Amino acid sequence: MTQKQLQLSKKSKQLTPKQIRNSREKVIEFILFLAAFSSVATTIAILYILIDESVLFFQEVSIVEFLTGTQWTPLFADAQYGILPLLSGTLVTSTVAMFVAIPLGTIAAIYLSEFAHPKLREIVKPWLEVLAAIPTVVYGYFALLVVTPILQSIFPMLPGFNMLSAGLVMGLMIIPFVSSISEDAMRSVPVGLREGSYAMGATRLQTALKVVFPSAISGISAAYILAVSRAVGETMIVTVAAGLQPQLTWNPFDQAATITAYIVQVSLGDIPHGTLEYHTIFAAGLTLVLMTLVLNIIGHFLAKRYREIY
Repeated sequence: MTQKQLQLSKKSKQLTPKQIRNSREKVIEFILFLAAFSSVATTIAILYILIDESVLFFQEVSIVEFLTGTQWTPLFADAQYGILPLLSGTLVTSTVAMFVAIPLGTIAAIYLSEFAHPKLREIVKPWLEVLAAIPTVVYGYFALLVVTPILQSIFPMLPGFNMLSAGLVMGLMIIPFVSSISEDAMRSVPVGLREGSYAMGATRLQTALKVVFPSAISGISAAYILAVSRAVGETMIVTVAAGLQPQLTWNPFDQAATITAYIVQVSLGDIPHGTLEYHTIFAAGLTLVLMTLVLNIIGHFLAKRYREIY
């Protein structure tokens, strides 16, 4: 082979800039696919484990008894497997939290979006989001050692463990979820809608409440659904402050156990693996997953129904 032929062969083996760029893009695309697939695969694996272990539980306990029973005492000699006491504790604490988080978070979002000076917004918003970075166990002890004594000074008959203080502190923790997402949704509303409202003689408050807020309702509703899902799945606050006594009550002044608190109680390692008591945590966990799934489906349809395209 002549020298000229060798030079031509080397040039033919060299990649062109376009080929190098295409190769890099394929590598990046594959990495992004792995990242997306890993999240989906993790979710599928979690669901598989929950369903597989729950099937073993429901082979010995009737689904009707599980869904309609009013006593939850799987660790007692006279075992009862009604999930309603845990559901009531979860729903009551979450409802109290929403009564705190939704109004305060929405007001904070309206102020940051429509009234705050840009420099003030850049300062206040990060500090508000710091609330979401505080460990939940700190919130739990704050509820038990600070909020509960304050409430007991107002309501002397309030027990040391109660759902009210747990729900109030949980609401404070969830405020950044509501305010941040709602503020982003309202900031995305076109300026032309605001200017049109001002041209009609509306005030800034009227514009914020009657123009901007309805226009951003899809994003705001998504923030509310996310906050509810966060409250339903909260663990440490309710474990520390609400108590571990499962009882069917809708009174926030009582103590009660939530689904997550029970899972923590049983997962400490004292229950033998493979027993019916051990399988109860998977049945309770599957119930919690189904609750959050329903909430996310509702949020999806609300966002789709009220979504505005500008």
